Amino acid sequence: MTAFHMLAYFFGGAALMNAVPHLVSGVMGRRFPSPFAKPSGRGMSSALVNVLWGFANLSIAYLLLCRIGRFDLNAIGDLGAFALGLLVIGLMGALHFGGLNEGRGPDIA
Repeated sequence: MTAFHMLAYFFGGAALMNAVPHLVSGVMGRRFPSPFAKPSGRGMSSALVNVLWGFANLSIAYLLLCRIGRFDLNAIGDLGAFALGLLVIGLMGALHFGGLNEGRGPDIA
């Protein structure tokens, strides 16, 4: 597997993780920050914008995971790159949105 494939799987995991809060918030009819809000990433976007942004992220994840190389969940390298993308964007979201939603930084216990 090439470094290009690993990079694609990392960003595929990141895009998949990023799709989750946007799709869930949008389907629940709740506003949630998106890159299209003002200020970007801090202001609230409508539920419709979040469903569209979540779907775009889901589509990007599909393209990166299923159309580049031969992604295999049984291959430790593929899974590692994918899982690292999930973890990194998950931690970034927790740090960023923890501060926005609670009015303070994240709790580290």
